Amino acid sequence: MALPKLTKLELQIMDALWNQGTLSIREIQESFPAKDRPAYTTVQTTVYRLEDKGAVRRAKKISNAHIFEAVVTRSAASGRLIDELLSLFGGRTQPVMAHLVESGQLTMDDVRDAEKLIQDLARKELKKK
Repeated sequence: MALPKLTKLELQIMDALWNQGTLSIREIQESFPAKDRPAYTTVQTTVYRLEDKGAVRRAKKISNAHIFEAVVTRSAASGRLIDELLSLFGGRTQPVMAHLVESGQLTMDDVRDAEKLIQDLARKELKKK
């Protein structure tokens, strides 16, 4: 199954589930900062949409409250977002990397981590052959 496309609010709800595990709709709503907290019914509708998309599921029911858990992982969701971003640039990573460097968001530690990942990936490819 393809990963669902998630809106900003859906990602915020998913973030609560990824960070805290299984939650009721009320607990999800209360995980938002008080000044930016959406209405209970907004969270409820959005959770049900996430359920329809296959991103969350009902884990159990306690009294009248359904308890939800994430089905889609944070890694899978972030991978989809990155793929969508890169598609805006024709799949090219250079414009994104240039922006990160110019804005100071890419540190030398990030570069070293990326080099290590590339080296590890290269070693795994060599072992396969």
